[in-house]
Amino acid sequence: MSDELRAGIIGAGFIGAVHAHAVRVAGCTVSRVVSASPQSTVEAAARLGAGACADNAEALIEADDVDVVHICTPNSLHVPLARRAIEAGKPVICEKPLAVGLPQARLLADLAATSGVVTTVPFVYRFYPAVREIRSRLAAGGGAVLHMLRGSYLQDWQAAGAPAGWRGEAAEGGAFRAFADIGVHWCDLVEFVSGQRITDLNARTTGSGTQTTVQFTTDRGASGSVVVSQVAAGHKNELTFALDGFDTSYRFDQENPETVHIGGSTETRVLHRGSPGLSPRQSVLPPGHPQGYQDCFNAFVADAYEAIRGQRPEGLPTFDDGVRAAALTDAVITSSTTSTWVEVPA
Repeated sequence: MSDELRAGIIGAGFIGAVHAHAVRVAGCTVSRVVSASPQSTVEAAARLGAGACADNAEALIEADDVDVVHICTPNSLHVPLARRAIEAGKPVICEKPLAVGLPQARLLADLAATSGVVTTVPFVYRFYPAVREIRSRLAAGGGAVLHMLRGSYLQDWQAAGAPAGWRGEAAEGGAFRAFADIGVHWCDLVEFVSGQRITDLNARTTGSGTQTTVQFTTDRGASGSVVVSQVAAGHKNELTFALDGFDTSYRFDQENPETVHIGGSTETRVLHRGSPGLSPRQSVLPPGHPQGYQDCFNAFVADAYEAIRGQRPEGLPTFDDGVRAAALTDAVITSSTTSTWVEVPA
């Protein structure tokens, strides 16, 4: 396979443009794109810098000039399109949630494992340098045992009754959409950084799925909680977590991602990206030049493409992580509807 991979992008909304930019930063090309209609496909090809249009998603997947398929469609289309791409022997980058239900997500992951093609899900918050710094410190024993994991993911795009579009339709967006849409990002990030897995949870969902509060325990005996909302007025994309150990705590804020807060019993330190001793992993700009969400996405796509070329980038989120997110969502739905603590499916 050529180093210059040729990407086909299915879906041309906000996230499709993010994918297209990341493809170009990786030194590759967007060879084809397809959107919801012929007219929107022509417009998307110009806007995303694609070499050509495709008549439909299936034609894009089968095209000889597409080496990797990016799926950026409404959730209900993820399974059939990803399945078709895998069966065509093509690597897939599929937006989350991987599927609108756990059985379908497992089906895709099993198919991917059998086929051997690279399949990834953009849990891109893993790629902030501050996140990697906290993860490496914890893996090296910094902070000893974590006993509490807590935080929130707050947005306001549905506040004051704003329309939800296709995400508001259960058949398209899935049930309990705020948790499935953004809550899984928080859970993936905290599990990735802490090295702990949520095993049991108690959830309450309100506002037709726009807000969920979750209490949980982990496989290492920690307790935790997270509030997820898409109706939190004034909060645009506020993902925060705090990981508390008996000796040390760590805090991260996605809207202020250049710093790592490290707390102790006698002092609290704020380390900036580029500080002496901090890991350079994913740091692509000089200190003082903020890196943000698009930079994380660029790093994710670059690692995904390296995996397609045969490398093994550390921390690359795959379809297995998409299944993990579906399992957590399944547990949240069960707990919310039964008002009980439930075990997260293995």
